[in-house]
Amino acid sequence: MCGITGWVSYERDLVAERATVDAMTATMSCRGPDDSGTWISGPAALGHRRLAIIDLPGGTQPMTVETGEGPVALVYSGETYNYTELRRELAARGHRFTTDSDTEVVLHAYLEWGTALAERLNGMYAFALWDGRTHRLVMVRDRMGIKPFFYAETPDGVLFGSEPKAILANPHARREVTLDGLRELMAFVKTPGHAVWEGMREVEPGTVVTVSPEGVRTDVYWRLETRPHPDGKDVTIARVRELMDDIVRRQLVSDVPRCTLLSGGLDSSAMTALAARQLAESGETVRSFAVDFVGQTENFVADALRATPDTPYVHDVARASGTEHQDIVLDSGQLADPEVRSRVIRARDVPAGFGDMDASLYLLFKAIREHSTVALSGESADEVFGGYKQFFDPEACRARTFPWLVRMGEELGDDGDILTEPLSHALDLPGYVADGYASAVSGVERLDGESDEEYRMRRVSHLHLTRFVRILLDRKDRASMAVGLEVRVPFCDHRLVEYVYNAPWALKSFDGREKSLLREATADVLPRSVYERVKSPYPSTQDPRYHKALQESVRDLLAKPSHQVFDLVSRAWLERAVQDGTPQRAQSARRGLERALDLALWIDIYAPTLTLD
Repeated sequence: MCGITGWVSYERDLVAERATVDAMTATMSCRGPDDSGTWISGPAALGHRRLAIIDLPGGTQPMTVETGEGPVALVYSGETYNYTELRRELAARGHRFTTDSDTEVVLHAYLEWGTALAERLNGMYAFALWDGRTHRLVMVRDRMGIKPFFYAETPDGVLFGSEPKAILANPHARREVTLDGLRELMAFVKTPGHAVWEGMREVEPGTVVTVSPEGVRTDVYWRLETRPHPDGKDVTIARVRELMDDIVRRQLVSDVPRCTLLSGGLDSSAMTALAARQLAESGETVRSFAVDFVGQTENFVADALRATPDTPYVHDVARASGTEHQDIVLDSGQLADPEVRSRVIRARDVPAGFGDMDASLYLLFKAIREHSTVALSGESADEVFGGYKQFFDPEACRARTFPWLVRMGEELGDDGDILTEPLSHALDLPGYVADGYASAVSGVERLDGESDEEYRMRRVSHLHLTRFVRILLDRKDRASMAVGLEVRVPFCDHRLVEYVYNAPWALKSFDGREKSLLREATADVLPRSVYERVKSPYPSTQDPRYHKALQESVRDLLAKPSHQVFDLVSRAWLERAVQDGTPQRAQSARRGLERALDLALWIDIYAPTLTLD
């Protein structure tokens, strides 16, 4: 896992711009603490920061091949899980390798198949190739969007990077956020290709972006397609288990210490149990880690989202699977620390407003990194198998909007109220969400003879797999890579995604519960307590001291009346929120307080030009 960046400028020799290329590369040091490299040739410059995972001595980048017609150079971030099979195939075709790294396999795969190599890769990746034979830059991103990838066109080329901060380090980049960028920030809908920063775009998942002197071209090599599902229940359950066994086995491959993230839910428990069983074959033990808060289990109060605390279930799995387990227990002081908030925003490049859930994830990953370099996560199983409450909420499924938005305000609190009235009017978030929804569902194909109910649930699944999951994958990647931890997501393997997506909803929920297929496919490795447990989202602290710390931070912000954040945020709303101490009001206001603090700190750190008209 690594950080990549680069610059193509067809009207200049970038050898003279090495200091700028080095500055862009340095912004990715958190993603790649082990090594650094740059490569410059005429109009092309590539930068790389390495987190060594496979072939520690041999995977140095940028990696190049001299073809006789010009160099081909690669900077690569991620993992290709089927690289050993590809290596054998390429070797049979006459390719010779000097390292054991997957990076060299990807480079030779491009030499053999060109951009068609993308269709052959199984993994999570974002990479860029400069083809000196054609003077073209080729940028490729994995199918599900696990690894981030951004670019910004310039008058004579392009800037790119794993994260916006790499692009923003170039003086030719714009640090501007317009109303459209603020809409994307506030709406929680994840528009494909949108990067918040004006003039910047994402390389969309499943696409190849080619830059040439003639301009930029985008080609789609994978999309989520509707196909018939001929398998019955028993065959489908068996196929899910077969896929999961293969996926976990592939993703356990590493030359550095690895572990699992264990929450005590069905997803992470199944993954951990499968990993433990496979490693036991070679006499190894899985390390597992979970996040908890001081006093959370003893003083837990059930709410609309979480019926039970995680820790008892975590320990059941750890005992049953024989993992070497450690709870990372955090207190409110750590979660509310302004320095932690600052690090989270620097990791995300935008003020996401997730508050303690972002802080705890960052601190969890930071603690894990002291022991492991690779972690397997249960992320995305809810989107794949249908685990969220909204899948079982008729109102949410029938609403002409993104299902997760229907009850978000009442469950998490509403942060839309924090905006000034003029800005709220100018943004027209309901209109933005409505347009986004219409675009998102327009391409969902319907099977011949598919019932209205099945097609409705297909749309719900499609929205989660192409929009919602990308929000969480970006969050996971930024928080983990901010501390140099590689987090792998087995449930995002495209083979599993394609197969389960096309299983009818009646089959995915055959017992009337969430994630029926996954539960039955892994029933033999799960403790009964976890098998019976109802879905519980990522934990959030219930400690009232955390809310009080938030209020104090907002009072400090209110003491700075000239701060630019008040061009966005209503002072009157914040003043009311910090004065109201009732538990009900405190919880409903918490999301807004988090958002206001994030916006203010983001402005302090990034100094964006805010164009509000």
